Amino acid sequence: MLIELKDIHREYNVGGELVRALDGVSIGIERGEWVAIIGQSGSGKSTLMNVIGCLDTPTRGEYLLNGKDVARMSDDELAFIRNKEIGFIFQNFQLLPRETSLANVELPLVYRGVSAKDRRAKAIEAMQKVKLEHRMTHKPTELSGGQRQRVAIARALAGDPSLLLADEPTGNLDSNTGEEIVRLFAELHKAGHTIVLVTHEPKLAARCPRAIRLSDGKVVGDGPGAQIAFQDHQAPVSQAAEAHGS
Repeated sequence: MLIELKDIHREYNVGGELVRALDGVSIGIERGEWVAIIGQSGSGKSTLMNVIGCLDTPTRGEYLLNGKDVARMSDDELAFIRNKEIGFIFQNFQLLPRETSLANVELPLVYRGVSAKDRRAKAIEAMQKVKLEHRMTHKPTELSGGQRQRVAIARALAGDPSLLLADEPTGNLDSNTGEEIVRLFAELHKAGHTIVLVTHEPKLAARCPRAIRLSDGKVVGDGPGAQIAFQDHQAPVSQAAEAHGS
């Protein structure tokens, strides 16, 4: 099991009021799965993404990543996990505007201390995977929205992470360009990559083999994407969810 979340709670104190962003979430994600986390605004899906990505710490509960208890990791270990084990893909791309596409893809490898020769080779390979090798010398301002997202995906792939974690990856794209990105994720999944994407778009979640629906910080659906994506957000937890301990 790549990801194991056991009775995860994340609570905040906002103006003296307790907010339960996650309320007893238990899910497991196997290596090689492609999973959508879907829910309305305020459902807890962004908080769950932050917990999975080691960007936030649960109030209580257990999170095992690759069999390792995240709560027992030091700040340095967590930083290493975020750089080595997880490839992040953001809605707004987060590319450096003055650098070339290739330099943006190399960036995580720079932080990891990979030699210039090796990181250049890995970055070129990642650009080839997203079919953008012909735009390696272009800066983000010279690329379309879809091409910028492909560069962001290549950057996530360059370090050969255990997990690709995407936050609303088609949120800033038109429908045709979004469809191209979905097809790219399908190719990456077929190639063996583990992908978890967070979305509020049912059409995107429906394309995933598995979807997990959140409502009010709880798992209310877990099963095939086409089934879960369009169900009412108050629907009961599916048998698949129970099988995963949700």
